[in-house]
Amino acid sequence: MEPRAPCPAAIPPMERKFHVLVGVTGSVAALKLPLLVSKLLDIPGLEVTVVTTERAKHFYSPQDVPVTLYSDADEWEMWKRRSDPVLHIDLRRWADLMLVAPLDANTLGKVASGICDNLLTCVIRAWDLSKPLLFCPAMNTAMWEHPLTTQQVGQLKAFGYVEIPCVSKKLVCGDQGLGAMAEVETIVGKVKEVLLQRGGIQQS
Repeated sequence: MEPRAPCPAAIPPMERKFHVLVGVTGSVAALKLPLLVSKLLDIPGLEVTVVTTERAKHFYSPQDVPVTLYSDADEWEMWKRRSDPVLHIDLRRWADLMLVAPLDANTLGKVASGICDNLLTCVIRAWDLSKPLLFCPAMNTAMWEHPLTTQQVGQLKAFGYVEIPCVSKKLVCGDQGLGAMAEVETIVGKVKEVLLQRGGIQQS
């Protein structure tokens, strides 16, 4: 089950779907994954696939996500010998745009440092920098305000990745302040903006 598109030459230009790869990490904001995917699928011409970390699975039910969902086990189950597919490479080839929502503090630190110890971080490490990568930080306010966070977000932006900033609200933990993932409508709006810029969708 590789998320590969058919040969582009066999697809009329207007019929080829724009491929969005959604990465989800272990923030409580992962609760919004089903809604986010649903709203993305409302955009005409989009095909969506999800890559999840193991911890993110704690916050949503896979049956509520109506698209193909990959996790760490899939990579190892697919690859048995040299001729077999390498899932993190196939996914980065398939995707036209990557959206990491939410991006928790742990994965932020990994990506900023180049660590790639699971399927999601391997996809990001292998990412084609000519394609857009959007990220939505989400973490506790104290984590967000730590000086390391500013450095790490700055590093991702230096790579050319696009931040969709977190917002201030009362968090699930009870704290009040910055750190909550941007609203789903904001995220989808930014995806639409990038797609319009790159000709992935038509202006409605």
